Amino acid sequence: MLRGCGLCLRLRHNLKPVKYVVCIPDGCADLPVTELGGATPLEAARTPVLDVLAARGEVGLAQVIPPGLPAGSDVGNMSIFGYDPCQYHTGRSPIEAAALGLRLTSEQVAYRCNLVTVSDAGIMADFAGGHPNSETAAKAIAALDAELGGEVRFHAGVQYRHTMIAPADWAGAECIPPHELSDKPVVGPQGTAAPKLAALEEASREVLSRFDMKANRIWLWGQGFQPDMPSFRKKHGVEAGLVSAVDLVRGIGVLTEMTVTNVEGATAWYDTNYEGKRDAALAGLAAGADLYAIHVEASDEAGHEGNVKEKVRCLENWDSRILADLVVGLDKMGPWRLLLLPDHATPLTLRNHTDDPVPYLLVDSQHDGPGGTYTEQGAANTELVAGHQLMSRLLKNVAAV
Repeated sequence: MLRGCGLCLRLRHNLKPVKYVVCIPDGCADLPVTELGGATPLEAARTPVLDVLAARGEVGLAQVIPPGLPAGSDVGNMSIFGYDPCQYHTGRSPIEAAALGLRLTSEQVAYRCNLVTVSDAGIMADFAGGHPNSETAAKAIAALDAELGGEVRFHAGVQYRHTMIAPADWAGAECIPPHELSDKPVVGPQGTAAPKLAALEEASREVLSRFDMKANRIWLWGQGFQPDMPSFRKKHGVEAGLVSAVDLVRGIGVLTEMTVTNVEGATAWYDTNYEGKRDAALAGLAAGADLYAIHVEASDEAGHEGNVKEKVRCLENWDSRILADLVVGLDKMGPWRLLLLPDHATPLTLRNHTDDPVPYLLVDSQHDGPGGTYTEQGAANTELVAGHQLMSRLLKNVAAV
């Protein structure tokens, strides 16, 4: 069923409604890599479907991370979904908390709780704690809550990504994201709440030592109060859904009242279910959604790992396992428009996020664009646009209610 005054014109003219897809290969933008002969993964990957789409579309450059804000997926994905982070961003963890069904009061603050591995020499050996399976991690988080909870509460998420809810007066801390400390000496929290956070992190060592996993302590960071965001429907005038294995992205969907779809085998790792995500999006569009977003974390994880081979393979998986049949399915539904871009860059040589502009691709099935090549260099000489403005360009003929 079509909804929204912005779509009524198409009904009166007996036209099929336009379907919209947003594709988010997390952290795929990069820098030249020696192992690839000076090419970036986007340049080295074999992506015939993406190449055809770029040749018929519009390739440009977007600033998804506004100046002064952290170069994280919280900021970047908020931009992609059309919400200016300068207005709506309050922190990373409160968005993730929403994905877990946690609604915070004004007297509560949420922290991201990573399971990490710190060496005996005090080096951040693995910000992802060896990527424990979610079942084992959930048992560990339950033990942390039972033994260290009370004033604070721990809530299990996925793999190494979890949440801690604390009183509002615990918000006063500066915490370095653990992925920014990879292979570097750890630097503890600073600020008025730092002693409480440091005490919890230290106490977690004994609890986690009882579990069969590489993670040996927690790392608290990314704190904030839950933001008040208008629904996607109210802001953009269409019914939308998304599919992602990452609580951060799912949380944006929950806060903006998008339909958040669960997919079996979606792991937020290299082995994620690409086809399942593609099929979930097509099914959601066929069932009446106007727009669906597909988010895949794998390319970001490869960037953090410095794994050149996997990052290239992630992009090739996007092409062969998502885009190829996605385009076929969209063509069967009628006219469609597609936006593809990452939420930030995660260069292999840096193993961290950057706030550099990223390439975007806009494709309209009914109208050819100027054409281009979807790479960092292919977008380099285009006019820079603000990331949060791209959604309105994708939905150029739809009026919000």
